[in-house]
Amino acid sequence: MRKGTATRQRILDIAETAVLAKGFGATSIDELICEAGITKSGFFYHFKDKNDLALGLLERHEQQSEILLSGVFGRARELSDDPLQVFLLGLTLLAERLTEMPAGHPGCIVASLSYQDRLFDRNVRAAVNSNMAGWSSHFRAMLGEIAQAYPPRLPVNLDHVARMVCCLIDGGIVMSKGLGMPDVLPEQLLMARNHIRLLFQPWPTRRPGQRPVAE
Repeated sequence: MRKGTATRQRILDIAETAVLAKGFGATSIDELICEAGITKSGFFYHFKDKNDLALGLLERHEQQSEILLSGVFGRARELSDDPLQVFLLGLTLLAERLTEMPAGHPGCIVASLSYQDRLFDRNVRAAVNSNMAGWSSHFRAMLGEIAQAYPPRLPVNLDHVARMVCCLIDGGIVMSKGLGMPDVLPEQLLMARNHIRLLFQPWPTRRPGQRPVAE
């Protein structure tokens, strides 16, 4: 990695930690410069202002999210050709990946920036929306494949279901941090997995004369 690229990544690392700890508005350029050990001109070489810094954080988050989702759900596709099983396995693998974080998930930079959206210009707000829509679109595409193979037991809007999974993830991050319980986030992912299974899993078939089994 070139020195300039390494410096930019270090600034983003420091900024992300600060933003997740106390918010974007309370994070100053001066403290980032001090922590990174660079000059003010060095900072502005990489980011023209705080809006540009926010865009850098969001761009990196989007790239990291794509790597994470491609990794866990790509692995799930290697293990099964069934779209429902791929989704369930992917959520399980994602929960396992998060369980490996002993201190819990550090927080969601997209959520942090969305809470203070009035601090930013329209480019940053658009990037926040794009990040959120990206996760929802990923799950929506997979749910569409599932619905083709397994009609849902109840009439549902698949866009709403996709957003529900995203809300469980973001809500799990917030509750994990608020309660000081890192296991809450993977727990909620497994709850989402159970919900998807119950929504799409085919009804069990019964032999003639067999009494129904309560689910």
